[in-house]
Amino acid sequence: MSITVSAGEAADPYCLRDGEAAALLAGHPWTRFVVVGDSVAEGLGEASPGYPDEPWADRIAAELADARPGTAYTNLGRANTRSEEVRATQLGPALDLEPDLVLVAAGGFNALSRSYDPDAVGKDLRALAEAFGGAGADVILVSMFDGSHSPAVPEQLRAGLRTRLFDLADRTRAIAADLGSVHVDLTPHPACGEEGMYASDGRHGTRRAHAISAAEAVRALGARLRGRAAG
Repeated sequence: MSITVSAGEAADPYCLRDGEAAALLAGHPWTRFVVVGDSVAEGLGEASPGYPDEPWADRIAAELADARPGTAYTNLGRANTRSEEVRATQLGPALDLEPDLVLVAAGGFNALSRSYDPDAVGKDLRALAEAFGGAGADVILVSMFDGSHSPAVPEQLRAGLRTRLFDLADRTRAIAADLGSVHVDLTPHPACGEEGMYASDGRHGTRRAHAISAAEAVRALGARLRGRAAG
């Protein structure tokens, strides 16, 4: 299940270097990796010249399996799914899989709308993280890229979208800190404003964005492993 890295990705300063994931994930304990959430979790996106056509969660799963052969992977993420729907329809099936590592990428679909209810989304994210953590899983929470930089987003909508995305990131960061979850914080990432990051629909990332997301997630997991080893 290994990902073949192309020349474009190998030269990208934000992507994993050769052998980096293997070093970061060596000896990891996880055997059942489950992903829940919206289109970010599902992995929608457009091709990027010079990057493999692989969604980010698939890439994380591949790196986990390379470091620990036999690591199982299930992705329950579905596009156009609000955080309350993730909680209602994906939490139970995910728990049934008895995961020991869960990635939650939810709330982004809510934040695309001006009807975004920050308190409600925060409650959903906390409930998801608490349920998975209570079942013994390590939890990864994700704050998506600041898509207000996308050329496909009309200028008059950018400020509002940016405010909602940063609000969601702040809430996600606070929940992760409170519960001891891993937080992959992509919202302030320096690549957010660069060309080639966003799909033509203005809502999803290109495979370059996916490659960067996977790199940040692997690095965050590596940091968690180092912290445990030191503690």
